[in-house]
Amino acid sequence: MHQIALQRLYNQRLVGTPFDKPEAVVAWMGAVQSQEYALAKWALGQRTAAMSDDLVDQAFAAGKILRTHVMRPTWHFVTPFDIRWMLQLTAPRVHALNAYMYRKLELDEALLQRANGVLAEALEGGQQLTREELATALEAANIAAKGMRLGYIMHYAELEAVVCSGPRRGKQFTYMLLDERAPHARTLAPDEALAELVTRFFHRAWTRHDP
Repeated sequence: MHQIALQRLYNQRLVGTPFDKPEAVVAWMGAVQSQEYALAKWALGQRTAAMSDDLVDQAFAAGKILRTHVMRPTWHFVTPFDIRWMLQLTAPRVHALNAYMYRKLELDEALLQRANGVLAEALEGGQQLTREELATALEAANIAAKGMRLGYIMHYAELEAVVCSGPRRGKQFTYMLLDERAPHARTLAPDEALAELVTRFFHRAWTRHDP
């Protein structure tokens, strides 16, 4: 049991040789839960040599690490290279988990698609806008966007690969168009994406190494 525990620590890179950059941690892990941004930065710092809070913020601001809803209805850090195929694979299930709230908030497919168009137009050309600024654009298009309704509109847009994180503006988070933030994101066929995700999971979780 001790060897299994040690192996898990090594594969999760909590012991052994650390990474040199925070984006390398995210690339290795595939996705890092980041609902709480400050705690998620600590998760990267634990696995990185000579890392500071500012260096993680700099990688995030530069778009070397992105933050979006993927895997389940919560935020994760992912790399620009992986973000699109992961969304394509997992978004249908996350939409299914969100379906009750979409109905409760009167967000049908037609309205959500129209909202996506408004968001895309507002963000076109490298714009970096906060959630509140995007709410103003939605309201101007006669789409009610306050509270949880706004949250699920933005959640839907992330799952549909319309938007992802932009750099922070002070302590506020911004959004950018995913096409502009991650223009070289990889796409995979569904079977290839599933195989990639499963391979990464078992490699990170159980592949034998000699610490």
